[in-house]
Amino acid sequence: MWDLRRLRLLRELQLRGTITAVAESLNFSASTVSHQLALLQREVGVALLEQDGRRVRLTAQGVLLAEHAARVLDLETRTRDELASSRAGAETVRVAALESVVRSLLPRALTLLEAAHAEVRVEVDAVSPEEGLSELEAHRYDLVVAEEYPGHTRPHVDGIEREVLGFDAIAVATAEASEATSIADLRGVPWVMEPPGTAAREWAEQQCRAAGFEPEVRYVASDLHTHLRLVAAGHAVGLVSQLVGADSGGGLRFLDLPGRPHRDIFTATRGALRERRNVRLVRDALGSAFAELVAA
Repeated sequence: MWDLRRLRLLRELQLRGTITAVAESLNFSASTVSHQLALLQREVGVALLEQDGRRVRLTAQGVLLAEHAARVLDLETRTRDELASSRAGAETVRVAALESVVRSLLPRALTLLEAAHAEVRVEVDAVSPEEGLSELEAHRYDLVVAEEYPGHTRPHVDGIEREVLGFDAIAVATAEASEATSIADLRGVPWVMEPPGTAAREWAEQQCRAAGFEPEVRYVASDLHTHLRLVAAGHAVGLVSQLVGADSGGGLRFLDLPGRPHRDIFTATRGALRERRNVRLVRDALGSAFAELVAA
């Protein structure tokens, strides 16, 4: 019999790339992870790892086993759900959500959930979509709320199932006193944007370039409330979605972008969790909260 915990470590190594990253994620020592993988290799009877400079990587057989391990782990999840079906509400739903959803939708979604299904326990981390989707594959989260910008689609991963939550319109935000009438008027003024490497940052830069200029990004912040404060105070301009702008508190003007684009807000979960009752209930509560906000 192959040890399921060791199969999980192999799958983690496939996803995270290094033994150090696996150890940090699972609160193990690197030596413990290495030892357990060596034992798995002995159990299986084929080479699963090979040296690549100072690191190790999976062999072709290691990749094959890691992919099968992912299916085994999903089957374990389905089996646990079936066995626990008589204890509805007993399990926690671990959620990763982008910050704008945590601020604007989560409080209302939790209120709706508590009113109808008080037994459901939810834990939430405010993290970037990139981190949330990666950790969903690694079983750290059960449900992720992420975003996708026009022309900047995220990779579709086997075993990860998506469901659109709603559409979030995006506009240019300026201070109330600004005389700008379009994004083209904002050449040479300071911009606030999210950190490099994020989908939001890449998309924002593309909008400026499409308007004929390179943005002067003077302020960088993941906290979108920081964006709002800088814009309202007249220190910067930025791109703001409807979810974020609804929580601005005033002091802003919004200018439509060409084509009035929007970002898709979607939830994602592993296929093995698609029918889990509590995951479905959390998804439905988020959808109801989104619909209420858009209608307001």
